[in-house]
Amino acid sequence: MCGIAGFVAPGLLPGHRDALRRALAALRHRGPDDDGTAFHPDPPVAGAPSVGLAASRLAILDLSPSGHQPMTSVDGRWTVAYNGEIYNYRELRIELERLGRRFRSLSDTEVLVEAFAEWGTQALARLSGMFALAIHDLAGQRLILARDPFGIKPLYYAMAGDTFVFASEIPAILEFPGLSRAVDPRHYHDFLIGGNTDFGGGTLFAAVRQLPAAHYLEVPLSAPRAGEPVRYWRVDLERNLTCSFDEAAALVRDAFLESMELHLRSDAPLGFALSGGIDSSAVVMAARHLLGAGAELHTFSYIPDEPRIDEEPHVDAVNRAAGAVGHKLRLAPEELRRDIERLSAVQGEPFASPVIYAQYRVLGLAKSAGVTVVLGGQGADEILAGYDRYFAARLASLLRQGKWPSALRALRSPVTPYPGGASAAFRSAVGLAVPEAVGASLRRLWRRYRGPGAWLDGSWFAERGVHAAQPWAPRGRRVLREMLEFNLTESQVQALMRYEDRSAMAFSVENRVPFLNPALVQLLFSLPEEYLLAADGTRKAVFRRAMRGIVPDAILDRRDKIGFSVPMTAWFDALAPWIAERVEHVRGLPGVQSAEIARQWRAVEARNPSADRWLVWRCVSLSMWAERFGATFV
Repeated sequence: MCGIAGFVAPGLLPGHRDALRRALAALRHRGPDDDGTAFHPDPPVAGAPSVGLAASRLAILDLSPSGHQPMTSVDGRWTVAYNGEIYNYRELRIELERLGRRFRSLSDTEVLVEAFAEWGTQALARLSGMFALAIHDLAGQRLILARDPFGIKPLYYAMAGDTFVFASEIPAILEFPGLSRAVDPRHYHDFLIGGNTDFGGGTLFAAVRQLPAAHYLEVPLSAPRAGEPVRYWRVDLERNLTCSFDEAAALVRDAFLESMELHLRSDAPLGFALSGGIDSSAVVMAARHLLGAGAELHTFSYIPDEPRIDEEPHVDAVNRAAGAVGHKLRLAPEELRRDIERLSAVQGEPFASPVIYAQYRVLGLAKSAGVTVVLGGQGADEILAGYDRYFAARLASLLRQGKWPSALRALRSPVTPYPGGASAAFRSAVGLAVPEAVGASLRRLWRRYRGPGAWLDGSWFAERGVHAAQPWAPRGRRVLREMLEFNLTESQVQALMRYEDRSAMAFSVENRVPFLNPALVQLLFSLPEEYLLAADGTRKAVFRRAMRGIVPDAILDRRDKIGFSVPMTAWFDALAPWIAERVEHVRGLPGVQSAEIARQWRAVEARNPSADRWLVWRCVSLSMWAERFGATFV
């Protein structure tokens, strides 16, 4: 794991190299083991384009100095700065050696650069891993940026005057001079409304772009401007696999274990984030299954002091079954107040809820135990239909396919009750199932009736061409499959990956997500929807069957869905003095009626059930971010 940064300039302008070194220093937490820079031409040549690459390294595979970055291919053509891991590097190395490529180290970085030397950008589709990379093609006179299929590792870019710049994190990219800090009105609006900025190619800064997952970007040295990103992989929603449920479970079992086997490759100490749910438990138990009885396993768990959301008995059951050493974290609400400013700085962007503090501290616990690599279950709910909303989507699929009796049977006695009951599930399903044109009209009417609330100054956004966006709507008859794909590529997963990456890197820990593997994801999306969400409403049905004999039955038979939860009321109480002070700063946010936000906060303090504490939090988080990074609203 590393942090990377760099630039392409039409010539060597004053301060470029110093700015790159400052950006590298801002990324030091991502790679404390080593760092390096590479410049071309070096020494500079008057009038020639100038390229700078920098990397800070967290050594995971091949801990020796031979993994130093930036790294150049044997033929001298390609130089790479890269953040992440290529899990199938051993298999790729064997293939490349057969093709005549020579190696000087045991690192995955060298496999990556030689893969580009052999296949160019076609190498990207061969990689199984998480990565964000920048590679200078000397012969082709271009810089290539690329990001893994699920956006697990971050990569941002911008134009600072005539110079193309990039970095792993936004605070690092802001070290380059001449970069505007004006806020993008669309992303600002959407974060206020829904708490998400991690979608598409934009960010909260209008001048800063993020490379979308599964894309690469070419920058010609002769005219350093970013072209259109090119998609190199996507899940095929039209692929359908015909097999029995048991056959599907066997395929899923094999694919998950294969992904786990790759994700367990490390020359640094491994650990596991364990919540006690099906997904993280499967990761721990699969590791025991693959590594054998002699391997020492360490798990790290947050235990809330609230019985309603306490999963400690399940954590203990998995630790016993795996023979793992369990490390537990309990948090006093006052600790959040102590660390909230630090958490904001770590994230570098606003975040929708302080719940991520628990994850941040769990990763810190792993670091204090000497663990450098942590595997977890993130992303599983979004590919296995683990949330309540997917039940409504499955009903909508049945309605669109004309299978009304099946939909009604599913509504009568689901094994996991839908929040609000069968009538709420049916209303949601109908809203998704109606034809797109009709649904769009109904949603427009509903927005006009309901509106975002008195707190939003819609005129400020309208003056900047920003209006409420159309909600997501399915196009075909497989509504569940489409919703899963949307959440995977445009919505929830992208935010989760950002939160976890920043929290892990704050402690120089590498986070791995074995559920987000292209082969596994494609397999799951090719199965009949009822294999993911069964007729009786069982979530993750095929995965539960696949893990029988590996994960304890008591875990697989769970029907409750707690998720990664925290005692939010107690946390807000602890933060109350700080939030009350920060609410005063909301006055500096345009497009927001600050008096209404203050009223909402008073209602939160009074325990008014209609109070919107998440709205208050989003405004507070935004104002804190804007002050920290000097954001301007124009």
